[in-house]
Amino acid sequence: MRCEVVAIGTELLLGQIVDTNSSWIGEQLALIGIDSLFQVKVGDNAKRMEDTIRHGLSRSDAVICCGGLGPTQDDITREVIAKIMGVKVVRDEEIVSRIRYMFEARGREMPKNNLRQADIPEGASIIEEMPGTAPGLICPVDKKVIYAVPGVPYEMQEMMRGTILNDLQKRSGQSAVIRSRVIRTWGHSESGLAEDLANHMSELDNTGTATLAFQASGVEGIKVRVTAKANNEKEAEKVLIEEEKIIRDILGDIIFGTDDETMERVVLDILQKNKMTLSAAEYLTGGILATRMTALDAKMVTFRGSLVGAHDKEYLKIPGEKRAAAAAQSARANFKTSVGIAALAPEENEDYPPGTVFLAISMQGVRKSKAITLPGARSRLRSYSVISLLDYLRKTLLYEM
Repeated sequence: MRCEVVAIGTELLLGQIVDTNSSWIGEQLALIGIDSLFQVKVGDNAKRMEDTIRHGLSRSDAVICCGGLGPTQDDITREVIAKIMGVKVVRDEEIVSRIRYMFEARGREMPKNNLRQADIPEGASIIEEMPGTAPGLICPVDKKVIYAVPGVPYEMQEMMRGTILNDLQKRSGQSAVIRSRVIRTWGHSESGLAEDLANHMSELDNTGTATLAFQASGVEGIKVRVTAKANNEKEAEKVLIEEEKIIRDILGDIIFGTDDETMERVVLDILQKNKMTLSAAEYLTGGILATRMTALDAKMVTFRGSLVGAHDKEYLKIPGEKRAAAAAQSARANFKTSVGIAALAPEENEDYPPGTVFLAISMQGVRKSKAITLPGARSRLRSYSVISLLDYLRKTLLYEM
């Protein structure tokens, strides 16, 4: 079964409001095995709304219209759906009473405009959940269906969880589930990952057990999303586990985590497991690393702090990578930690390619540094330096301890 999402509101097209509803709805549909191949946005214009919803019905079994159920003149979703159904709108006095009660419970008188929210297309069913003044609707169109929900996220989500998802599953007559896992990588290009995984992706095209997709996420690396569709949760999870193992065997140590695991979360976990502490010299990154680390280690139990500021003049006498190594050792000594790390840029009098960054690690038995070249303007380069430095430390902790 296919279900399309139509987000309604001119403010969405103007960028005044970010459409988070569609992504949330898409995620929920995937969890119950409903295919959602299209998500579109349309402004508050009756003709364009009608064309968009009709087009959605032509290629999907269900359409979820999100927004346009308010009390003002530009809230015309009800009327547009009624036209598509070929019926008129009728006022539901029970809904009028419910809306009036909501206002009176807050010591206010209901404005007359809110009566419009009780106008329901003939033949439509009202969604029982009604956390706000806008009732949600289930509107049959021949053998297909239009759902109308408010654009207010918590109102929409209550209706989706309480009624719509269950109704869709019943209509689909299936209990399939779609599950995804995100495998997070750092240090390889999107095209490089595609080449490495090309043969396996060809195998998946033949077996149909799962699909792979790539998502370039800037300073968070390249993500490989594995998606499996199965009869139940257990079967889907089995496919994801098998796929993750295959992908890890192919890609190796450029994989640093899965799903919501950030690089700093992974590094902190390794340090905590080994009862180690960390400090940094952030002469290039200006505290970005400290901000990311302390967001997870607010009491600074594992991450003890950063040196941020101008170089000591003595540092300027030390060339490139050796300067970074000295900075890492200085951070370690200053904060009395197990590990010190550093990210530095070349000085103006040093001849290095644009984007060069020096990374260094100092810990018992290990004192190492390297030069890398990163893309982007200064702000991006600093953020790339943070995750590159943490990845450098991750690999050192995993493979050189």
